[in-house]
Amino acid sequence: MTATSSPADQANSTSPDTDFTGHSILLVDDSIVLRDRLAMAFQERGFRVAAASNYDEAVAVFRQEPTELAVLDLRMPGKPGTALLQTLRSMSPTTKFLILSGFGSISTAIDAIRMGAINFLPKPADVDDILNAFARGGSELEVPQPEENIPVPTLAQAEWEHIHRILADCGGNISEAARRLGIHRRSLQRKLRKRAP
Repeated sequence: MTATSSPADQANSTSPDTDFTGHSILLVDDSIVLRDRLAMAFQERGFRVAAASNYDEAVAVFRQEPTELAVLDLRMPGKPGTALLQTLRSMSPTTKFLILSGFGSISTAIDAIRMGAINFLPKPADVDDILNAFARGGSELEVPQPEENIPVPTLAQAEWEHIHRILADCGGNISEAARRLGIHRRSLQRKLRKRAP
């Protein structure tokens, strides 16, 4: 990707090539520590920052004032980041979305891109990582390499990811997701109320 760098970019070699000065960003993560740290760092770079901790909060905040960029945590209590991605994209097709996940898998990354995310980034990620991922777009998918010794997911983590993938495919419809999973609707609701493993 070729881009002209501004004097600010030349002064700071860790900055991405794309100038995001003055942009707006939505940060959605149930970790208040990570969310506040990122929010402060983005504000220091001149961003208008909106923040939310889950699907419902994010939709309410985004409805009031859509942002140009959005960083969505994949795993949150309630509906997952992929379901939120679909909802927010329908509200603002021009917004660029990035999915963050503490448990990165190639299949999840591909699902996120297929649903309209510009990139997928494993945690931990800082502001430079996020801006670089937005600048690259989907040209260089950020998925962990096999030699990075990724821990094998537990059965609970694999179940959580599968349930949320089905829920996203059903557009957040719990009854339809329960039918596809072959479990009772109430059982699915109980699983969704639990914190991500």
